[in-house]
This record gives sequence, C-alpha cells and structure tokens, in this order.
Amino acid sequence: MKSESEYKILKLVEANPNITQREIAKHLGISLGKTHYVVKALVLKGFVKFSNFRNSDNKVSYTYFLTPKGIFEKSKLTKEFLESKIKENNKLEE
Repeated sequence: MKSESEYKILKLVEANPNITQREIAKHLGISLGKTHYVVKALVLKGFVKFSNFRNSDNKVSYTYFLTPKGIFEKSKLTKEFLESKIKENNKLEE
C-alpha cells in the first residue's frame, strides 16, 4: 500500500531528520529503489523538503524536513492507517 509506505517514511523522517534513504529502506524492509521513489514523490507533493549538510564532508548526506503540508498529510495518513488496522482487527475478531 503506497499510503502506508508514505506514512511510515513521514513518521521516520519526523523522528530522525538525518536518516538516510538506505536506513529508511532497511528499517521498513523495502528496496532502496522503492524508498527513493516514495521519498521523491513526497518531495514533489511538497510534504518533505531536504537540504545538504552544510558542514559535511559527505555531500550526499541530506537532512529531511516535514513541511506544514507534510505534517497535515502525516496526521491524515495516521488516521487512515489506524482506521484500517481497526477494521482488520474487527475482521479477525469475527
């Protein structure tokens, strides 16, 4: 589910702005390619911004920031995610 991946990435970025895409991929158990695709989509949607570390010797390192739009989207996805898990739980209980 794409929105689930988006939600999880938004959550990770919010908790750790210095996380790398490789670390996101490892943490979520998805490919680096999919991670890059989803992060790029989040940037294009305006949910996430990134910038290079100014004082870093490693110029491929980025810091990710949730935009106000991204914070709103994360809240919306959190609600949808929780509602889907409640539905799954109710089906299991039946």
